[in-house]
Amino acid sequence: MPRRAHPLFARWYPGFAAPLEPRGLGERRARLLAPLTGRVLEVGCGHGVNFPHYPAAVTDLVAVEPEARLRDLARERAAALERDVTVLDGQAEALPLESGSFDAVVTTLVLCSVEDQDRALAEIHRVLKPGGRLWCLEHVASSNRAVRAGERVFDAAFWSHAFGGCRTGRETGAAIARAGFDTAGLAPRRYPDLPFPLSVSPHLIGSARKPA
Repeated sequence: MPRRAHPLFARWYPGFAAPLEPRGLGERRARLLAPLTGRVLEVGCGHGVNFPHYPAAVTDLVAVEPEARLRDLARERAAALERDVTVLDGQAEALPLESGSFDAVVTTLVLCSVEDQDRALAEIHRVLKPGGRLWCLEHVASSNRAVRAGERVFDAAFWSHAFGGCRTGRETGAAIARAGFDTAGLAPRRYPDLPFPLSVSPHLIGSARKPA
């Protein structure tokens, strides 16, 4: 599918996002990633902010990122950490990787901004081994119907254009289930300590399992 680039977003976002890590987001990343083992794929790795949190039990880490500047920053982060990470050019909807080859796939604040969420999740499902898990931290649509309608207007008018295609009104949990995952390991959370509009406070965090 055609790729839509966001080069301006890729330039300013790392600096904008940095203050969120000590506010608690980094701690949540660390807790999310702590159980991972084996061969892991991160989809939409951005500037590599998750890299410090992968445990030693992850023996092979592959990361896919569509934005050239963010890929460069991710490679710099991996080198600074002396961590062996394969950072590839690619998009979630067409992963350049073999089927059934990963023990886990990670997305953090990514499924909100992919062009085609169903196609991206189908690709994630494809590359996972049977019994493998999608580990995610994703902001999702409000459970309030009226607020959800407002989110979609806000996305179309401003947010999606300013924030690299991010859509606050996506019902990501339903999309993950629709892709064939068991979502019992996903839990809703709210993060009022993040300095975002309230529309991005609801989150899903945890893991969804591909049936064996």
